[in-house]
Amino acid sequence: MSEISVLGAGAFGTALAISLARDGRAVTLWARDPGDMPTARENRQRLPGFPFPKAMRVTGDLAEAAQAPILLLALPFQQLAPFLEKNHSLFTTQALVACAKGVDMASGRGAAEIIADICPNAAPAILSGPSFAVDIAAGLPTALTIAAADPEPLQHALTTSNIRLYRSTDMIGVELGGALKNVIAIACGIAMGAGLGESARAALMTRGYAEMNRFARNRGADPETLAGLSGFGDLALTCTSEKSRNYAYGLALGRGEGQAEGITIEGKATAIAVSKSAQNAMIEMPIADIVVALLEGAITVPNAVEILLSRPLKEE
Repeated sequence: MSEISVLGAGAFGTALAISLARDGRAVTLWARDPGDMPTARENRQRLPGFPFPKAMRVTGDLAEAAQAPILLLALPFQQLAPFLEKNHSLFTTQALVACAKGVDMASGRGAAEIIADICPNAAPAILSGPSFAVDIAAGLPTALTIAAADPEPLQHALTTSNIRLYRSTDMIGVELGGALKNVIAIACGIAMGAGLGESARAALMTRGYAEMNRFARNRGADPETLAGLSGFGDLALTCTSEKSRNYAYGLALGRGEGQAEGITIEGKATAIAVSKSAQNAMIEMPIADIVVALLEGAITVPNAVEILLSRPLKEE
C-alpha cells in the first residue's frame, strides 16, 4: 500500500506526486483515465517532460488508491463535492488534503466544510500557497501552507526536498486565501490585457487584498493567515505571472481574445460564488462584483474602469 495517494492527474496533482516520489515515498497517482501514463512513465497530456520516479505508480482503480492513509485531492474544485458524494464509502479515517482552490458554486462552501460534511470520519486538511506545477515538478524550491486541526504529522509527511511546508490550524483562512486570490488575478489580467498598466495592477492587487481580508474575517479566518503564503504570497505570484491560468484568462479577456479549451479557470466559479455570498452578508467586494459583471458580459472593460474610479472617496 502506498504511503500517499494523489487523486487527480492534472498538472498540479502530477507534480505533487513526482516531488513526493522523488524523495523515495511510495506514491500512487490516480487518474480517471490513466491512458499511457503507466507505460510512458510521464503525463504527456498535462505535464510533459517530467518522467515519473521509480517510487511513483499510476492507477485507474480508485478503491486501490484510496487505501493510502493520506489522500491528496487534486481535482478541479467544482468537482470536489460531487466526487466525494459519489465515492464517500471509500473515505473513512484517511487524511483528506484538498489541493484545489475555490468556493463551491452550488453551496458556497470551502473545501474543509465540504470534506467534513460528506466524509465526517475523515480528517480534512488544506494544502495551499504560491506554486506552479512546472516549478514543483522541476524540483525548484516552493513554500506552501498545510492547514489542519493537527497539521504537524502532515507537515512532516508531505515536506520534500523542494517543497517546504509551514503549518497552520486556520483552515478557513488558508482555503479562502487560495480561492479569493484567483478572482483578483482575473481582474489583474484584464487590466494588463486592456493596457491599463502596472500601476493599475498594483492598485487592484492592494485593494483586492483588502477585499480578501474582509470576506475571510467574516467567515471566521485569522487576518494574519491572509498575510502569509496562502494569502498574500499566492496573490503576488498569481497576479504577476502568465503561468497562472486565472491571470492568463484575464489577459485574454482584456485583449478581447477567447479562452483556450480544456483549461480549468477556478476563479470564474469562485467569483460568482463569493460575490453572491458577499452581497448576502453585506460585505463590500467591488472588484469581485466587477469581475462577475465582466464574465457575464453585463459591462465592458471601459465601463469597469469607470465604475471603480467613480466610487466614493474614503480612507484606505
